[in-house]
Amino acid sequence: MTEPSATDRLPDLDPDRAAELLERGEAVLIDVREPQEWAAGHAPQAEHLPLGRLTPDAVPQDRPVIAVCRSGNRSGKAADALAAAGVRVHNLAGGMAAWARAGLPVVTDDGTPGTVA
Repeated sequence: MTEPSATDRLPDLDPDRAAELLERGEAVLIDVREPQEWAAGHAPQAEHLPLGRLTPDAVPQDRPVIAVCRSGNRSGKAADALAAAGVRVHNLAGGMAAWARAGLPVVTDDGTPGTVA
């Protein structure tokens, strides 16, 4: 048996394509950042699941997952691990930094504007 690789996961998505899939309900966004990063700001439709608690059983299986972190590095590792376990998963290229640069919303838990930490 061969070792899993990034090729086992779905293609990375740019923020606009990810937002399109999320808006249509065709994917779920999982934010793998630490609690303080999440608290500073996240995508409104994201679910928070820090990387240290991420398991294949913890993510929805009914549609593809889009993993996101601040820059795309940690979420890339998360996507590789999930893909190796058979989860259909994309990485958000450039992470929340790219999401914010694309003009997409970043909010805090109470819905007020947030920042990418």
